[in-house]
Amino acid sequence: MADVGLKELLQAGVHFGHQTHRWNPKMRKYIFAERGGIYLIDLKKTLRDLNRARELVHEIVRDGGGVLFVCTKTQVSDIVRAEAERVGAFYVTERWLGGMLTNFQTIKKNIRRLKELERGMEEGAFEFYTKKEQLLMDR
Repeated sequence: MADVGLKELLQAGVHFGHQTHRWNPKMRKYIFAERGGIYLIDLKKTLRDLNRARELVHEIVRDGGGVLFVCTKTQVSDIVRAEAERVGAFYVTERWLGGMLTNFQTIKKNIRRLKELERGMEEGAFEFYTKKEQLLMDR
């Protein structure tokens, strides 16, 4: 990965945060200033923590661990997907379901139920339901 400096972060617009009325108090330490109803992010802290994250990921991969790329922003999802595929990593570039990491047993159960519903639809097991009920299951 190429070294990224303050200049590159500034040019990329990394310093633009959320509107002041849509902020998370946990981010207070990263806010540099407020201009025109938008918070400006402290790029020095961002660069410091970005370098820390890069070092940590490097150590994890060096020791044989895996990395999961998560990007739900459509603007950069193609780039994230391409980079994840390039290095052979797992990735999520579509909708992130809450609990995918912390509550995977429930997610797994829902996936199993969805597969059962799809199989039932293919086999015609739901033909005795009304059209409205079939449409609800189809969703």
